Amino acid sequence: MALVVKVLAIIPARGGSKGIPGKNIVDVAGRPLIAWTIEAAARSSLVDRCVVSTDDERIADVSRGFGAEVLMRPAELATDEASTLSVLTHVARRLPCETVVLLQATSPIRRAGLIDECIREFEEGGYDSLATGLRCKYVAYGENVLRRQEIEGFFYDDGNVYVMRGDMVRRGERFGERICRKVVSRWENVEIDDRFDLWVAERIIEEFGAGLERMPEDLRIVEA
Repeated sequence: MALVVKVLAIIPARGGSKGIPGKNIVDVAGRPLIAWTIEAAARSSLVDRCVVSTDDERIADVSRGFGAEVLMRPAELATDEASTLSVLTHVARRLPCETVVLLQATSPIRRAGLIDECIREFEEGGYDSLATGLRCKYVAYGENVLRRQEIEGFFYDDGNVYVMRGDMVRRGERFGERICRKVVSRWENVEIDDRFDLWVAERIIEEFGAGLERMPEDLRIVEA
């Protein structure tokens, strides 16, 4: 019988990015993009095992070079139509775990301790799932009749850290009934989809570090 891992971090990294070819291993401030997330997982004191799920041998080689374990995914999970949940389920069924932590390589900026903070909040609150994100107050132009301060808005997950019950993921479920929506700083909301996002991420890393270790106190803003 396979040993059950308490906390398993999964980093999905498909090779077929179209917006930025080779996005997961493109250079960002002197390192491959995925390296920032692998290193963040390695610094966590609560993550017991970290696995990169990929279909691409180049990504696999780079990931191993930065100390990550790699699980190659089947071709059907490497298409544009394949969901992140299907990838998580594939890994969780092969590596039984109590808790799944999804870390997306396209979100390279996480303050020191964020991953552990999310895991603890998830465990202490008895949640089914947790996601980091921001309070979004966008509305379509012409429909807003309220001042921005009066708009309730909604929570938008930023792709940075997700925590889920392992048994739920193995069943092919992601959210559950008890959801924790954790608002984090705008600096951590950076999700790389295009070249502009890359430029922003590089500027933040060069100025403050990927762990925001040098960020001045007056910039440590959490959106409410």
